Amino acid sequence: MPFDLHCNDPGTAARRGCVRTPHGDVQTPVFMPVGTQATVKTMSPRNLDEIGAEIVLGNTYHLNIRPGVEIVRQAGGLHRFMAWDRPILTDSGGYQVFSLSKLRKIKPHGVEFQSHVDGALLFLGPKEAMAIQRELGSDIAMVFDECTPYPCTHEEAEASLKLTLRWEEESRNQPRAPGQQVFGIVQGGVFRDLRELSARELVKLDFDGYAVGGLSVGEPDAEMFDVLEWTLPLLPEDKPRYLMGVGTPPQIARAVGLGVDMFDCVLPTRVGRNGTAYTARGTVPVKAGRFKDDFTPIEEGCTCYACKHFTKAYLRHLLNVNEILGLHLMTVHNLHFYLNLMRDIRNAIEAGSYAEFSREFLATYES
Repeated sequence: MPFDLHCNDPGTAARRGCVRTPHGDVQTPVFMPVGTQATVKTMSPRNLDEIGAEIVLGNTYHLNIRPGVEIVRQAGGLHRFMAWDRPILTDSGGYQVFSLSKLRKIKPHGVEFQSHVDGALLFLGPKEAMAIQRELGSDIAMVFDECTPYPCTHEEAEASLKLTLRWEEESRNQPRAPGQQVFGIVQGGVFRDLRELSARELVKLDFDGYAVGGLSVGEPDAEMFDVLEWTLPLLPEDKPRYLMGVGTPPQIARAVGLGVDMFDCVLPTRVGRNGTAYTARGTVPVKAGRFKDDFTPIEEGCTCYACKHFTKAYLRHLLNVNEILGLHLMTVHNLHFYLNLMRDIRNAIEAGSYAEFSREFLATYES
């Protein structure tokens, strides 16, 4: 089995497990740094290994445009191309159906995109998306779906889901790379009947894992957690559960308590490059003027390279003069914070004390 469920927390729905792939095991709950274009921005594979990253993401749409799947194939697959020998999950391009809505036309068998790079037309559907991911050789491939916007009407979400379910079944039946797992994606907007329908239909197809998509697209947190509470109990206990595109540390802590195993999000890298650091007591705007003569680390007690060697005053200086080192060090700290949080979460689940850990973490962070 590609997923081992080690234990459940007695006070919550939190789970401790392991996803097994051809390129190594992934301990869950896990946060996956986003490497859309075959790189996690400002980070080398060695940097990622040093902070304990076990798996990273790539994106089918973007890699198909640049450098092109043929280049990656000639390199021996995505792992060799980017010199990363641990697991990779590839998104199918379904999110770009949402994010590039002004540059695409949805058709019965897929989506016609106008390239955001040069305007060239390209077509991406279930067959195409899965064929690209097969050539990339990712360990986990996501089915092709449509990520619906927020807000949308029930009628719009229902029509989208009908199309998505057909695409997902077609994705499920495509050839795959040796050892490659395929995850289904639950859609349906913020409508309970559609989310439950999506989950039930996908379970029938017996995917290797299940994602909850279409969230973190503008809906309030309360609605996101409602969707998770409706959906997660319908998914198999012996398969990993992946919440796509989420999120902030509090969102992750709460979602783990509902039974989510896998997360990804651009926030730690993106806000880091914009000068904001994550800490156990919330975010720190390192670029702010009050830190110009603050010769303390971003977070006392943090063991990341940035905090062990540099001060907020120095990091602020680097950011304000647009030095690349500043972007790198902020990213190192933020990803280290996220990955360390996941280690603490796993330890708390193993100890049977996740409810207490989550309460204390949220109280400290949100204070």
